[in-house]
Amino acid sequence: MSEGVAGEPDADARRALRRALGTGRTPLRIVAERLLGAETRIDLVGIAPDGEIRLVLIAEPGREVEAVARGLAHRAFVEARLADWLQLAPDLGARPDAGVRALVLAPAFGAEALAAAASIPAGRIELAFCRFERVGPELRASIQPIGAADPASTPPVGPPKPPAARFRTGLSDADLGVSVEEQSALEAPLPREAARRSAPTEIL
Repeated sequence: MSEGVAGEPDADARRALRRALGTGRTPLRIVAERLLGAETRIDLVGIAPDGEIRLVLIAEPGREVEAVARGLAHRAFVEARLADWLQLAPDLGARPDAGVRALVLAPAFGAEALAAAASIPAGRIELAFCRFERVGPELRASIQPIGAADPASTPPVGPPKPPAARFRTGLSDADLGVSVEEQSALEAPLPREAARRSAPTEIL
């Protein structure tokens, strides 16, 4: 990731994210950058088409759990002040009933970050893979929500395997040289098995 001071994403990374977030399946209209929260800054603030506010945080490698916690803190901070925001900017496009959601981006998430996010009630936080690639002088970002299938980590799923076929030679009894008497002897039950079949069942 392209980073600035103290591991923070630089202007190139935020520009790339603005483009990627604005052209996704649910495009976000970015309305603020580096907005100050309770103690730390929110990388990007966007408005979804349904009026939901999205708070975008870029996690530093190895600090994804901390980013999840910061996302919850930022969400609570913004939710408590949403009515004031809408008074100051009534044309912002946000709807109070649509809520506030934190979106945490990272190249990868460990088991603890995934478990922490899964324990949070739905609609409060979302995780997504974020990868940067430089194409010539331009830095590009690709974003994939964590709920979507990741080809790198999801094993291919195919149709169930058919049951193993029984071995057959394809030869007839005549080809094998088996007479009628020998075939009857082969198909007859063993003496012990015949005894079990004919013995009466005792009820205790």
